[in-house]
Amino acid sequence: MSDKVVLDHDDLRRALVRIAHEIVEKNDGGEGVALVGIHTRGAVLSKRLHALIGELGGAEVPLGDIDISFYRDDVERRGPQRAPVVHASHLDFELEGRTVILVDDVLYTGRTVRAAIDALFDYGRPARVQLAVLADRGHRELPIRPDYVGKNLPTAPGERVNVRLEETDGRDEIAITPAGEAAAVGDGEGER
Repeated sequence: MSDKVVLDHDDLRRALVRIAHEIVEKNDGGEGVALVGIHTRGAVLSKRLHALIGELGGAEVPLGDIDISFYRDDVERRGPQRAPVVHASHLDFELEGRTVILVDDVLYTGRTVRAAIDALFDYGRPARVQLAVLADRGHRELPIRPDYVGKNLPTAPGERVNVRLEETDGRDEIAITPAGEAAAVGDGEGER
């Protein structure tokens, strides 16, 4: 496969540091903020952002993660051979009155974020919801826009964006698979 690496380890770290700074600046030092990562890679990224915000000396920011498997609008269409992998959600803090920042790896159609918002509101009603993504590849199907973006990646609809993180994949990078090869790969976790 001929993936083209567009962000390496250092680029990825710089993008997350910038996002952490923007979160603190936009939200009064992080006061009243909570981070909620969308499983799987969004949860990993939210942990990294949490640590970076802590290093900036901002307010104590609660950290959680959420599984959206049964909130997706394509669960029935995936078929039994591609049943969703279900993770536990962890939201051990009150959402009411907080600014909840949903964290995900790639923003594409907007359907994952819509599902995450639906899942989040089953746990409570935050004052505001913001969105932080490592990569925004465009091609939205729903009117969703991120508040914090690590990197805008203009892509063709047939291409695939592959996010690989040390914790889940053994290395940090974002790569793009060309359209012809992407169709043969399938729709795996961390690929969009």
